[in-house]
Amino acid sequence: MVLWKDVYELGIPAIDEQHKKLFEIANEIDELLNNKLITDKYDRIVAIIDELRDYTTEHFEAEEAYMFATKYPKFLSHKAMHHDFIDKMSSIDYEQIDNEQNAYLKEILKFVIEWLVDHILKEDKLISRNSL
Repeated sequence: MVLWKDVYELGIPAIDEQHKKLFEIANEIDELLNNKLITDKYDRIVAIIDELRDYTTEHFEAEEAYMFATKYPKFLSHKAMHHDFIDKMSSIDYEQIDNEQNAYLKEILKFVIEWLVDHILKEDKLISRNSL
């Protein structure tokens, strides 16, 4: 489980709320991973991945619009990081998911949490500093 912490706050309410939603999706992955009552998790895994990819795309569009509006100087490099994340989510091998459900869930969860926390603390924090 990954908990939202005040240190992740950017002070940009719309983006902060979207980040919280991404943490909620990560926690859905964690809950599914730890649910011992569900033996075949494939359909739920696919649904969560689709939700994560779709919501992340929506969030990135909003964040990029904010960066553009505030003339954020690292807009293009930041946008490229977003693109790389979406590419990673789009390249998920659904056959591998079916074969090794829990292992794949662990891998997705690790990637999402590390990327999200690192991106917010190192990259997104710069956006909020730019708008001050």
